[in-house]
Amino acid sequence: MNYMNNLQKNQLAIVKTEQIAFVEQWLFQLSAQHYAPASINSYQQVMRAFEKFMEDKQLSTWTQVNRQHLLAYIAKRTDTDKLAKISVHHEITVLKQFFRWLIKQNVIQINPSIGLRLKYPPKTLPKLVDADLLSQLLDQPPPEKPTDARLWIRDKAMLELLYGSGLRVSELINLNIQDIDKNQFLLRITGKGNKTRVVPVGRQAWQALNHYLPYRELWKKNNDKAVFISERLGTRLTIRTVQHRIKVQARRAGIAQNLYPHLLRHCFASHLLSGSGDLRAVQELLGHSNVNTTQIYTHLDFGHLSKVYDNAHPRSRLKS
Repeated sequence: MNYMNNLQKNQLAIVKTEQIAFVEQWLFQLSAQHYAPASINSYQQVMRAFEKFMEDKQLSTWTQVNRQHLLAYIAKRTDTDKLAKISVHHEITVLKQFFRWLIKQNVIQINPSIGLRLKYPPKTLPKLVDADLLSQLLDQPPPEKPTDARLWIRDKAMLELLYGSGLRVSELINLNIQDIDKNQFLLRITGKGNKTRVVPVGRQAWQALNHYLPYRELWKKNNDKAVFISERLGTRLTIRTVQHRIKVQARRAGIAQNLYPHLLRHCFASHLLSGSGDLRAVQELLGHSNVNTTQIYTHLDFGHLSKVYDNAHPRSRLKS
């Protein structure tokens, strides 16, 4: 009996060694293709985790792995191991690459990873505030204290641009003085991927900006090029400072709702799309490379959609 058990253990050890050998051969080829050492190490960790899963499921060869096994592995990593979605997505990518390699090596005949993907929960729609609440924020009177009043002049210019031109907070703080076109009331924005776009500045935002710029000249140090700077330091503001200043001004305006920079950008997009219906124009103004990213805002204003339907469709409930 002991002889048979030892023989079975030896056979399993040989099979496991063959499994590992395929993985090591694949990783060696990736290394020869000049994959970064960090990537190779990451891939190796993924394969070790999956090999452990195969061992638990008593899968002795790569040919035994099927789609159901892969789905079970994803569920384990997501639900049991509580791995972050982005990490599970990475593991799926690595496994799909490995199984494609096994096909090319004629180790397996059927690729179980074809069409395998991680199902993400549906994107939550941005929470918006209406135009009246934003007017309450933007049109509030300045503070009585002179130091607070100066900061409000700067903060108002920032708020007007975030909502009036749909800037990301990173775009706002990276805005330089030479990016302002005073002749045509335009801003040159450097967005994600170092892509530039030109956006218009509304009348009220332009007034707020012009009101602030003389203070900037007094505050700046070392000829700093940033448009928005700290009164105390004379240097470019940080994202955290902008976030804090929005909360300060919202609290001063008596607004209980949590306001943050990206919410103002969401409101810009939704209110503009609601008023114009021009999805492509909103896409350009936001700096989205793909219109699918912009389409989320088409779901935000059901009241506007209902009005369009009621006014335009011959079978709407408002038609007599």
